[in-house]
Amino acid sequence: MLCSLALIANINAYTLIICQCYDKHGNHVLQMRLKKQKRHRRSVRFYTTCFGFRSPFKVLCDGTFIHHLLVNRITPANTALSNILGAPVKMFTTRCVLAELKSLGEGYTDSLNVARDLMPARCDHEKRKSAVACLAEVIGEDNSEHFFVASQDADQRKKFQEIPAVPVIFGLRNALFLEPPSQSQQQFAKVAEDQRSHMNELEFKMLVNKKKRSLATEEPGDSSVADEVLPDKIIEDLKKNAAKRKTDVKDKVQFKRKRAKGPNPLSCKKKKTENQNHVAKKDMEHHEIVTSYGYHQA
Repeated sequence: MLCSLALIANINAYTLIICQCYDKHGNHVLQMRLKKQKRHRRSVRFYTTCFGFRSPFKVLCDGTFIHHLLVNRITPANTALSNILGAPVKMFTTRCVLAELKSLGEGYTDSLNVARDLMPARCDHEKRKSAVACLAEVIGEDNSEHFFVASQDADQRKKFQEIPAVPVIFGLRNALFLEPPSQSQQQFAKVAEDQRSHMNELEFKMLVNKKKRSLATEEPGDSSVADEVLPDKIIEDLKKNAAKRKTDVKDKVQFKRKRAKGPNPLSCKKKKTENQNHVAKKDMEHHEIVTSYGYHQA
C-alpha cells in the first residue's frame, strides 16, 4: 500500500514538472524564453549600433506603465528592466506624469508614491500637460537623451515607433517586452548608413579647393586654368591618379628572405677524442712494426 502511494506521488510530481515546462498551447516555456531573450538582444544591439545608446540605459516611464508594474507585482522594476535590456537601467518620469497620477484619485496613490521615487526627467512646462504631450516633448524629434519609453498606451507606443531612435517597452501580465524596431526605424538607419559612406557637400567643397590649390601651384603663370576646372574633371583626375597608384603597387607582398650568416656550427663540430686516440694508437703500432722490420732487414 505504501509503495503504491509513493509511486502515485512520484507520478503526480513528474506530471506537474511536465505541465510547468509547457504552456496551454503546447509550447515549451524554456524555448520561448530563450527566443524572447535573443529577440531582445537583437533589438538592443540595433539601437546601440545605429543610434548610440549606451549603458546604463535610461527608461522614461509614464503613469500607465508604473501602475501596471504595481498591479502585476513586477518588483523590483529596475531588475526586471535590466533583464530584458541586458544592462543596468535608470528609471525616469516627469512632473506632468506625477500630476496626472495625482489627479486620478486614491486608486493610484501607490503608483504616485512609486513614481515620486524615480529620477525626474527635465520637464519645463509651467502649466501641467497631459502625459502623452509631455513625453512627446521630452523625446523630441530625435530622442537626443536616448530614452527607452515605457508605456501601456498602444496608440502612444505606435507614435513613438515612428520616431527613428525611440525604443518602446510595454508589459503583458507579469512579463515585460521590448518592441522590435519598426520598418520606418530600420529604413532610417539604412539611409543614414548610406549617407555616412558617401561624400557630403562640405567634404566635396574641400576636395575641389584642394585640387584647385594643387593646380595653381603647378602652373603659377596661368591662374585662370585653376578657376575653370570643373568638379567632374577633378574627380576624373583623382580616379586616374588612384588607378596609377594601384598599377605601381606589386601584386604580391615581397618578403626579404633570410640568408645564412655563417656555416652551421653543428656541421663544424670536431670529432670525439676517443676516435682520435684510437687512430693515433693504430698509427704508432704501424710505425713500430715498419721500423722494426726495416731494422732487421738492415
